[in-house]
Amino acid sequence: MNLFVKQLNADAQENESAQSVSEEVTTATTNAPEETATVEVAEETPAPVAEETPVIADEPVVEVVAEVAPVKVVAYQPVEEVIATPHDDFDWSVDKRNVSLYAKAEKEKYDKVYEGTFVQIEDGEIMNGLVVGVTKTDVVVNIGFKSDGLISLNEFRDVQGLQVGDTVEVMVVEKEDKNGNLTLSRKSAKNFRAWQRIVELNKTGEVVSGYVTSKTKGGLIVDIFGMETFLPGSQIDVKPVADYDQFVGKTMEFKVVKINETIKNAVVSHKALIESDIEAQRVNIMSKLEKGQVLEGVVKNLTDFGAFMDLGGLDGLLYITDISWGRISHPSDVLKIDQKVNVVVLDFDDDKKRISLGLKQLTPHPWDVLPEGLIEGSVVRGKVVNIEDYGAFLEVQPGVEGLVHVSEITWANTPVNAKEFFKLGDEHDSRVVTLDKDTRKMSLSIKQMTSDPWDTIENKYAVESKHQGLVKNITPYGVFVELEPGIGGMIHISDLSWLKRLNHPSDYVKVGQNIDIMIMGIDKDNRKLQLGHKQLEEDPWGTLEDTFGVGTTHEGTVTRRDDKGALVQLQYGMEGFAPSRHLTKEDGKAVVAEETLQFVVIEFDRNDKRILLSHSRVWEQAQAEVKESAKKEARTEAEKTQKEVKAIQAKVEKTTLGDLSALADIRAKLEEGEGKAK
Repeated sequence: MNLFVKQLNADAQENESAQSVSEEVTTATTNAPEETATVEVAEETPAPVAEETPVIADEPVVEVVAEVAPVKVVAYQPVEEVIATPHDDFDWSVDKRNVSLYAKAEKEKYDKVYEGTFVQIEDGEIMNGLVVGVTKTDVVVNIGFKSDGLISLNEFRDVQGLQVGDTVEVMVVEKEDKNGNLTLSRKSAKNFRAWQRIVELNKTGEVVSGYVTSKTKGGLIVDIFGMETFLPGSQIDVKPVADYDQFVGKTMEFKVVKINETIKNAVVSHKALIESDIEAQRVNIMSKLEKGQVLEGVVKNLTDFGAFMDLGGLDGLLYITDISWGRISHPSDVLKIDQKVNVVVLDFDDDKKRISLGLKQLTPHPWDVLPEGLIEGSVVRGKVVNIEDYGAFLEVQPGVEGLVHVSEITWANTPVNAKEFFKLGDEHDSRVVTLDKDTRKMSLSIKQMTSDPWDTIENKYAVESKHQGLVKNITPYGVFVELEPGIGGMIHISDLSWLKRLNHPSDYVKVGQNIDIMIMGIDKDNRKLQLGHKQLEEDPWGTLEDTFGVGTTHEGTVTRRDDKGALVQLQYGMEGFAPSRHLTKEDGKAVVAEETLQFVVIEFDRNDKRILLSHSRVWEQAQAEVKESAKKEARTEAEKTQKEVKAIQAKVEKTTLGDLSALADIRAKLEEGEGKAK
């Protein structure tokens, strides 16, 4: 309230006011004209208590307050003429509370002064406050608001010697909480200012120092201006970092590379600073780079295709083919990480910032410094470094290779698979066949390390001589057998067995087995031997022709059965075939596999090596023999009876009736015997 209180004697003022009122009432009653003055006396009522708020009016208003005894209040209406009273020195602007009333203009003036004493604040506003008190747990801060705010003493742990009268920057968290208290925070103000600075650093790209506080998943936590930021593992260094713990507790420099305004999150990078330095060094080195220039580099990384070299802020690639004149399977065969080596600049690209390096170029090409003893006809030892279908490459010394063609592997005329004969890393002795230094090509031969065995083949492998060989390969038409390296031949499928009919040679022999053979023929021009296996034994078809004659019966076991017939294994290793029509049993059932039965030979062909059999003929033949035996017995009985008749007739000289009767009996017997015979 804009009131100016005068310190007056309240009792004296009250008495003067009461006396003035009494005199004024008397004067108004006596002197006022009848038509204009009206005096009314109010009923006797208790005087009302004066209100605290001031009364401001353009015309004087009289308040009569009786504090001791009730009085009568006289109300009047203003008159046009001012009636003079003997108490003109009365101060109407002061009421019984000794409060002075101001005019409207003066009141507005003081209202503005009063309103200026209040501070207008909003939630989230940053402002300076004055420390007016410090307790064991809180700090009392005055920001000019209607009340002071409390801040936990924990938020001032970084401030040494905090005391009353210090100025601190705080944030208005809440002007008035549910209890009507002002809530302030120094930590929130610090974070707000820190975030503002971080955002500014992100825009300007300036470098800032930060303290690595801890390790987290995928990186590190960095304290910048008291605010936590994230340092990804990939942004720690230009090299991959496996151990993050080594950076915890260190102060490092960073660049703010990414911010998120929504969640107030920032990502920093130390790698960006290194890359900036490297880029500056790269520009400096590239400006001085020349082809053929020799530089010292450090092996930075090894890959399957080469090695990356650090040239002092600039990376170059040393391809695997430029590491050594010889063949290497991996750069690690020659180089190691962090190894210092001199390299030569082969090529570079300013735009793409690529540099191609060479290591082998620092030494002469091996073909230019071949040993004097390396000539055509000389024997060399080499390591297999590459294998192709047409042969293998042998490295006789680093950077010098020769080709052993498949035709130079063995003296044998049979096909040779280089990938089966050679293995990477194996070493072989060979003879230099051709040598061309200009084209840097050399051909080698392994078979020429020994004399050609075909020149004297008849001496060791004469026709009809018997030997043992190793089965190297099997085809549908025969078996390839090696007698010794470079010497071999083929056994045709028909020369494997006298007795068995083979669908495929693998049914008789397997690759890798040893087999006895006989030399059947020699072809020196084509370097081929004709071999046989069954010829080692006598042809059983000539000696067993009588044993398995047509009509003979033998016991056999059915080894295979199909719609056409059955294969039957006989004695002496012989095998026969029974057509389906000859495989019916006496009870009407058909013969099945694995049964052992009697078979009759119905055909024997020595030339085609074939035996035809029949089981049905066995029981059919038995039935025919039974019938034939019965006929033979009947004929014998009839012949005997006829002889008896002739004997009787010869003794009878004269015919009588009795004789006729006897003859009739004999005749009846003869007729009966003939009927049986029929």
